[in-house]
Amino acid sequence: QVRLVESGGGSVQAGGSLRLSCEASGFPRRPLCAAWFRQGLGTEREEIASLGRDGTTSYTDSVKGRFTISSENAEISTHNTLYLQMADLKPEDSGIYYCAEALQPKPGLTACEAEAMDFWGEGTQVTISS
Repeated sequence: QVRLVESGGGSVQAGGSLRLSCEASGFPRRPLCAAWFRQGLGTEREEIASLGRDGTTSYTDSVKGRFTISSENAEISTHNTLYLQMADLKPEDSGIYYCAEALQPKPGLTACEAEAMDFWGEGTQVTISS
């Protein structure tokens, strides 16, 4: 049974740092992509960082240079911990952070697109105060 469990959320002041973790287990084969999503209050969930099976990373513009996605095993695998290192945090970074992974290829979608994700964690709350 596939499980994704996030941890590491909390409350920090602007300018601070946090590291989120997502423990992934139960995958029958290596996922195609692992990603972090964020949903702020009253906003839609957005993909903020992704890590492809080939090691390629991608970030949304608002977090580039401040957030880093990585995997404990240097690459996503059937059982691994995915990290999101967040620095220079801003109040607009507040929200619920979810990890997600894509296992099955989807026609017409790249592996790291939001619509391609097959499994989701339950999220961890991050609150940044000014």
